[in-house]
This record gives sequence, C-alpha cells and structure tokens, in this order.
Amino acid sequence: MRLRVFAGLFGLVLAVSACSFAKQAPALGAAKAVGTVKAASGRMITLTAEGGSELAIMVQDGARLLRIEPGQTDLKGAAPLQLEDLQPGDRILVRGTTGPDGKSLLAVSVIAMKKADLAEKHAHEREEWQKQGTGGLVSAVDPAAGVVTVSTSALGANKSVTVHVSKDTILRRYAPGSVKFDDAGPAPIDQIKVGDQLRARGARSADGLELAADEVVSGSFRNISGTISSIDASAGTITVSDLLSKKPVVVKVNDPSQLRKLPPAMAQRIAARLKGASPGGQPTGSAEGASQGASPPSGAASSGEKPASGQSQRPAGAGGGGQGGAPDLQQAISHIPASTLTDLQKGDAVMIVATSGSQDGSVVAITLLAGVEPILQASPSGQSILTPWSLSGAPGGDAGSQ
Repeated sequence: MRLRVFAGLFGLVLAVSACSFAKQAPALGAAKAVGTVKAASGRMITLTAEGGSELAIMVQDGARLLRIEPGQTDLKGAAPLQLEDLQPGDRILVRGTTGPDGKSLLAVSVIAMKKADLAEKHAHEREEWQKQGTGGLVSAVDPAAGVVTVSTSALGANKSVTVHVSKDTILRRYAPGSVKFDDAGPAPIDQIKVGDQLRARGARSADGLELAADEVVSGSFRNISGTISSIDASAGTITVSDLLSKKPVVVKVNDPSQLRKLPPAMAQRIAARLKGASPGGQPTGSAEGASQGASPPSGAASSGEKPASGQSQRPAGAGGGGQGGAPDLQQAISHIPASTLTDLQKGDAVMIVATSGSQDGSVVAITLLAGVEPILQASPSGQSILTPWSLSGAPGGDAGSQ
C-alpha cells in the first residue's frame, strides 16, 4: 500500500539479488536473510528473521555495509553504514554463506533501514490513509471496467463509494489465515470478491462518492458477534456462540491480536448512535459522540503496532476522521488499554474481526472488543462497528466503516 516498507524491502531484495550481486558466483551454502535486529555487538548480530526464527549473523571483514531509506528499491542513493550504528529494531537484508548449523550466517553484505526512519514513514503513511482513505464491504466488482463498489457503514450511515482502479493502482490482498499485513501480496482486481473487506486510498470526488485509487488492499475477513461460552487461556482460544450462525466458533488469540474492553459510557454512546440518537435524544451526525468516553491516547497510534518487527502499516481504520475531521472510532478503540484473555469471562458479549478461517474451522482474532452488551442490545442482528484495518491504526487496521 503505497511505497510501503515491505514493498520497498521486497523490491530491494529482488534488486539486490538481480543486480548488485549478479557478478558474484554462487557459493556453497549461499543465503540471504531479511529481518529485524534484535541485538548487535561487535561483528555479531542477532537477527529476528521473517517468520520469527532467530539467526546469528557474523559480519566478515570487508563486508559491504549500506543504509537506505524506507521505500527505496535500489542502491543508487544508499549511504555507507558503520557496523556500530546498527541498533535493535533496525531492518536489515543480509547476504552471505550459511553456517554448518543452519542457524548462523557469515555476512558479506548488510543493507539496513533504520528504525527511526521506518517509524517516520509509518506515521506519514497512517496520515495519508486517514486523509485519503475509504473502506468497507465490496458490494460489486467490474474487472473489465476497473470499478469496485464499496458499501461503507459509519455506525449505521450506509452509503456506497465507487472505487476506480487503473493500471497504476497498487493492488494487494491479505493471505488466507494471516493477520499480518506484510503477508499481503500483489493481486489483480479479479481476485476481489463481493463480501470482501476493502480499503482504498486516492483522490476523492467532491461528494466523496467516488475515489480514483492509488492503492487498494482487500481481504476476506469475518465479523463475529456473540457471547463467550468457554475460555481456554492455556491454548489461547475462546469459543463464541455466534449470533448470526447460531453455532459455536473457536477463536484463536495470539500476539498480533488486539483485545480491548469498551468503557461503559463509550458503549452506551455507540449504542445510542446505532439507534439513531444520542443519549440525550438528539441525532448524532458523526462518530464524535461514539468516540467520547475513550481513554486518552497513550502516544502510539495502536498498541497492536510493532514497529520493531518491521511490519508495514495497514491503512487506517474506518471512522469519522477520514473526511469530516471527527474522531476516528477505530483509533478511539485502539487507545483503550489493552486487555488479555484473563480479563474475559464466560457470558461476556464480544465483537470480533477475524481471519476467514482455517481447515479446522477456527479463526484468528484480529480485533476482539468486549463490553459491547449495550451495542448488541441496540443491534440484535450483531452489526459490527469494527473493521479489520484497526490493528495497526493505519488499513490499522480493520469490516468496513468509513
């Protein structure tokens, strides 16, 4: 989504592999690794590689050390890097020879993106998605015309937005069963299906009903509303009685999952908005009334965000902040203190955005919101106020309100 860190780094891997190292003859055990610096001391680097495994890196004498800016896809603008300048949280691409244990690598090249540069880029990307983004449920797709119709739902205010896709639009799609945006890969428009969650960024029309997309991310997610019938903290799962299907659903909760519990005042305001009136009986015109009562921002866009892991930012969650400047409900939710499974009890009402499901029928929670009893009473059908883009605060996020 944009000149994203992941896209840039992936492009860099390709560029480096195809160009910078083309003149080197493949050595026995030649390998490359991409990941985040966990620790660095002397010529030794502990790398947390993609997938979570750790790799010991020994930087040999004469190794090529370069620093590039996030989003840069070649080495033309790279600057020299001193080994002692590497710090935990920096993203690096390492190339060299695999050690005999398979868990170490003798590096002949290290190319780094600094953590501070990544954080600055992430902040800019969040702002761009908030200012220029729209999202919701896909209601129609016309691949030949390059048009996707999205139904948005800002707490009951339904409308349709026509998203225009051109040959220059960046199209990405979440991987099945994954909550990591870095797992999203390039995907043509014909992979977008009715019912998908979609987030787009680009130039809006004056009335906000059309958008010429610079970037689109889509995925198949599931909204679940219901009550908890059992909790297995040791397995990291809960079983929820789904209001719509009337069937139990096993929900896995892992590290990337965002768990929050709404303050009672905030839940009441959201419930009132779903009914079409504020607690005092006056109609509410934006997400502002629903956002009141949230805990003040903690300084991070979302506690679910992990800049040290190098995960690229997802477009900002849907809410009122995209167009009218009203507080963004998804951001308000992300500022509520994090909860854990031990904070949940059997019988609690929850709303969940999850992956579409795995072969065993279980799903992985992206966002789990408790304290929603007033909301489910106001919307017995289980209308969700969540979107899958809220996890990182920027598609941070997450089913489609704007």
